[in-house]
Amino acid sequence: MDGRTGGLMLDWDDLRYFMALADSGSLAAAARKLGVEHATVARRVAALEDRLGTALVDRRTRRTQLTEAGRKVASRTRAMEDEAFAIERDLLGNGPEAAIELAVSAPPQLAVLVARRLVAFQSVQPTLRLTLLGQTRNVSLQRREADIALRLFRPQDDGLIIRKVGTLCYRLYGSSAYLSAHRQSDRDFIGFDEGLDDLPQQVWLKAQMGDKPMVLRSNDLGVQAEAAAAGIGLAVLPAFAAKAHQLKAADPKAPVFMRDIWLTFHRDLQKNAAVKATAAFLATCMPQETG
Repeated sequence: MDGRTGGLMLDWDDLRYFMALADSGSLAAAARKLGVEHATVARRVAALEDRLGTALVDRRTRRTQLTEAGRKVASRTRAMEDEAFAIERDLLGNGPEAAIELAVSAPPQLAVLVARRLVAFQSVQPTLRLTLLGQTRNVSLQRREADIALRLFRPQDDGLIIRKVGTLCYRLYGSSAYLSAHRQSDRDFIGFDEGLDDLPQQVWLKAQMGDKPMVLRSNDLGVQAEAAAAGIGLAVLPAFAAKAHQLKAADPKAPVFMRDIWLTFHRDLQKNAAVKATAAFLATCMPQETG
């Protein structure tokens, strides 16, 4: 770095935009994460580089690559972020009597189940305000992208409190009319798009399909359920989703696929009253399906 760095005052927002770029790997992905235009990310990163007097990003490659200076700045900034988020967790809910805001991340189909019961929760917890995020991606609880998460796999982070709160039972389902009109060998299948081919239920579906192609792909389970209800084919669904769309099991005696539901939050929050109350409520929303 040159002499221009002496006595400089960095803009934390510029660092935040830079970290989004460093973590996401592209301007477009960073912009989506921050909810801004990609030109805004580029402008804020360029402003940071100008203030530091050195390049942080190698723009000669198609995918964003950090320079050596960029990697150093990212490492230092990540440590700063971790401390800032730790302070936020320590002070969560410790202010004056006012609404406490918590962000809950969950797969979209589980977020719907929570939303259906929010009125009852708010009646007994009037000072708690939830931001309910229906997301397929796994958010960072360390960096407070959410305060509590519901996940369909068991997290491995030692810094998290983790407990099982439910179970989903997946079967192949179709509409009554579709099942009556199509023999087993003539039935079509609905599944996730190719970007989600590694999902456990998608892997299980492919094993049931054999060599047959999918007649429809969608990244949304609700869309798949609607398509099955419309008579397009069979979809792999948890029991609660099939019941909501009045679907029937293609073969009630066939093997099923089970997935556990895990609730998790940062270990720093295990004694926080608001988090404990919200976690207890979320657990009551989750289904306990059996084979």
